[in-house]
Amino acid sequence: MKLYGHPMSTCTRKVLTVLAEKGHEAQFELVDLMKGEQKQPAHLARQPFGVIPVLEDEDFSLYESRAIMRYLDQKLPGASLTPTELRARALMDQWISVEQSYVSTPAVKIVFQRVIHPMRGQQSDESVVDAAKAEIARALDVVDRAMASQEYLAGSSYSLADVSWTPYLHCLVISKVEELITDRPNVAAWWKRISARPAWVKVSS
Repeated sequence: MKLYGHPMSTCTRKVLTVLAEKGHEAQFELVDLMKGEQKQPAHLARQPFGVIPVLEDEDFSLYESRAIMRYLDQKLPGASLTPTELRARALMDQWISVEQSYVSTPAVKIVFQRVIHPMRGQQSDESVVDAAKAEIARALDVVDRAMASQEYLAGSSYSLADVSWTPYLHCLVISKVEELITDRPNVAAWWKRISARPAWVKVSS
């Protein structure tokens, strides 16, 4: 099993977290984003949209991190990250969709402005940061209400939904806008739980 990606990529980190939760390692093939390797013909042959990650499992190839997470959870032994109860599984899918629709894009915008641009000697555009923060605040307000009576997004058990959100919450921390998390007590408690998991510690260290 091979995983093509970059260790700092949010989407790659989702997949690496699932692998770590399952106690499995795939052969890691670096796609150097700084060199634009994701847009080169070799990678486009694997991923026609020129992004990462891509999983190769013998003669089967799969892209899109959320699809890869589900595949690995079903394929690999170990504790399931998908609830068996119908409503809990539906909540997991709901929160993965919320992450994809309302959180991932503004979180990555903040990282680019606060982390990537300074690394490249470029100035951040704080108007972009402010707009992105407002989008995420709205989503996290919804999460904070939902988490008032439960430990994880799908209910009482850690699931792929929590995996899917973790890299984006980490983006907020490294971008110095962690008040989006800490100002919301239920989100803060949830973040403390999921960020302390050994699998995420391994992936993010």
